Amino acid sequence: MYDFKIEAGDKPAFYDELAKALASLVAGEPDAVANMANASALIMEQLPDLNWAGFYRHVGGELVLGPFQGRAACIRIPLGKGVCGAAAATRETQLVEDVHAFPGHIACDAASRSELVVPILKDGALFGVLDLDSPIPARFDEEDRAGCERLVKVLEAAL
Repeated sequence: MYDFKIEAGDKPAFYDELAKALASLVAGEPDAVANMANASALIMEQLPDLNWAGFYRHVGGELVLGPFQGRAACIRIPLGKGVCGAAAATRETQLVEDVHAFPGHIACDAASRSELVVPILKDGALFGVLDLDSPIPARFDEEDRAGCERLVKVLEAAL
């Protein structure tokens, strides 16, 4: 059984501990779906003020829903559409303070107000994205971006 209690005083230390916890979860496990499932559970449990944490996989030129925690979600997202599609198409992290102001936003959950999406690469190719949603406007900041990019690096090493 895994029981992580991360109680760091600041965000960088919190993400250090979260990355260590994720590394221990994926250590020695080659199955990408299992690793994404545990990662989404860990993130949802430890990161406050989220209403969705999960993955979309790059399959056949589009993003397809992968393991997640939260309400039922959009199943397929075209590259370049919405926040997830933008992150996938540009291979750049998208930090959106107000999803309603994002051109082409796809509203899978009307409660979501802000979003952070980090692309996942395997051997230089797009593997998918990590998608975090919050019901709080401007929930994510640059420290969250850096921390989540670090989490994706841990996951990429296990794919």
